[in-house]
Amino acid sequence: MRKRATIAAGAAGLALLLAAGAAWWTLRTPEGRPPLGGTVASFVLADRPEPAPEITFSDAAGNTLRLTDFKGKVVLVNLWATWCAPCVKEMPALDRLQARLGGADFTVLALSIDREGLAKVQPFFAANKIGALAPYLDPGGRSPAQFGARGLPTTLLIDRDGTVVGHQEGAAEWDDDNSVALLRFFLDRGKAGSA
Repeated sequence: MRKRATIAAGAAGLALLLAAGAAWWTLRTPEGRPPLGGTVASFVLADRPEPAPEITFSDAAGNTLRLTDFKGKVVLVNLWATWCAPCVKEMPALDRLQARLGGADFTVLALSIDREGLAKVQPFFAANKIGALAPYLDPGGRSPAQFGARGLPTTLLIDRDGTVVGHQEGAAEWDDDNSVALLRFFLDRGKAGSA
């Protein structure tokens, strides 16, 4: 009899712990948990979302930019290089994603760390018919360390407030339904009038 009571108490304790965990998650993200499946099943949601680091980079015209220049948009920052095979493989999907969702609310910021800068990226874009993405350049290669990236490609999702909400290490099919559902979760969350 005592054994049954102990098991019942343990089961009740476990149920209470699971319910508390679910309640904590709901309080943390009022809209619920974003969908993670397919090639973004390994997307890591930030336990404690923090402001994105103050990195600087340039565009094709040589203008110096900062991530704060994109505040108000959901930004998918992709750290990549032309010599990185998985980066090269996922670049067409990122281009299609920018063509599909890019605009006033969202942008893919494909940030190349190629030392040769635009001289290397521009021919790569042309040869691979990358037309929707704008080339962004960090020829000094400082951004991976500033983001704490362990390798390439690393992709970080930044919400409208400039907060890193999660990251993906390795390549993904960024234009597939699962990836788009993840991005739409954060796009919808930040719209005026949403909870």
